[in-house]
Amino acid sequence: MAIRMPRIIKKSVTSGDVLKGHFVVYVGENQKKRYVIPISFLSQPLFQDLLGQAEEEFGFDHPMGSLTIPCREDIFIDLTSRLRN
Repeated sequence: MAIRMPRIIKKSVTSGDVLKGHFVVYVGENQKKRYVIPISFLSQPLFQDLLGQAEEEFGFDHPMGSLTIPCREDIFIDLTSRLRN
């Protein structure tokens, strides 16, 4: 049985390195890690649920000035590995 790798790109680079059709999210409960993911994930109900939970906890006015998802990194990777872009 093959393991399906998530279609996310994990980088610690500047915003100029974000490919067209992708956006940056920061993931983590304490230490935030930067992920570049396809915009197509925004139309996925599973990802929308995750964003809704992040909105409840952080709102849209977050000090980092970016989209932050306050979940464990392994949960985020598992969820995004199930999405199709």
